[in-house]
Amino acid sequence: MSTSTAGGGGKPSRSSSAIVADTASGYHILRIDGYSGTKGTPTGEFHKSLTFTIGGHSWFILYYPNGASGGDPLASEKVTTFQSHSSSGYAEFSKREDLEKSEHLKDDSFAVRCDIVIINNVYAKEIDEEAATPAFVSVSPSDLSAHFGDLLLTENGADVVFETGSQTFAAHRCVLAARSPVIKAELFGTMKESVTTGIVCIDDIEAQVFKALLYFIYTDSLPKAKKEEGEEEEDDVMSQHLLVAADKYNLERLKLICEDKLCKYIDVGTVATILALAEQHHCNGLKKACFDFLSSPTNLKAAVDTDSFKHLSRSCPAIMEDLIVMLENLVL
Repeated sequence: MSTSTAGGGGKPSRSSSAIVADTASGYHILRIDGYSGTKGTPTGEFHKSLTFTIGGHSWFILYYPNGASGGDPLASEKVTTFQSHSSSGYAEFSKREDLEKSEHLKDDSFAVRCDIVIINNVYAKEIDEEAATPAFVSVSPSDLSAHFGDLLLTENGADVVFETGSQTFAAHRCVLAARSPVIKAELFGTMKESVTTGIVCIDDIEAQVFKALLYFIYTDSLPKAKKEEGEEEEDDVMSQHLLVAADKYNLERLKLICEDKLCKYIDVGTVATILALAEQHHCNGLKKACFDFLSSPTNLKAAVDTDSFKHLSRSCPAIMEDLIVMLENLVL
């Protein structure tokens, strides 16, 4: 490294750079349904996953139920540089007895996740002077949501009251209007004549659901789950009700949060109800999650025997058509 000194007593020059690794990453989950049926596969023979794309490259996973070759497995670590059309892996990945004793094998099914990171390029780039300047002042994170939460809690300056069931909730028209175009129309638009008394009656949303809705409007987050004495409301049921309310008031972020939470509650007993909800309220991500669950033959067989799924097939034939198309594409 070479240096030179400039004359004068001016401000010293500062600059900064960074070494950046340009990467692409992703993962693929291969689920083995009917594990016991694959145990008879001879050593050296495999079952192939569907081809998936990560970083512009095509990949697939080969599953050897009894190993790619004979012999005892050896623990090892290695880094491989891939060339086009090459493959790599472990001839003996895991002992069968270890898998069968583990919690990973459930209902004759297990899954393998393959994470891939592709390093496209490593290069140097300049960082702007402001970013390179040492920080002498520590700026605290925003507490705006906390202040608005306190405003809702204290009801200071509230100018509208919502009544649902036997409970009432005081709120601030301007805050609600800023967050929801639907509420804005009700309070200030063509529908405002219906709320001139300052009391808005909510007939289609339960009190606890509406309370959580207001909390989100003020803080952009959901209240921490806390069951009151005698309250039996489950988190998945609350998320379903809250999703419906979010759709009604056009709160898209809340709707997506509820979708994401409900994806974690999909099982044989709930998939039909959640799928119907996703279809009714145009939740594409949630619908895909249900279809992904039903793509397993084991899950599909168990789900179609439930009363809720039978009701869904009668009441929503369009969903059944979409499901059939999805299953046909899996076979192709």
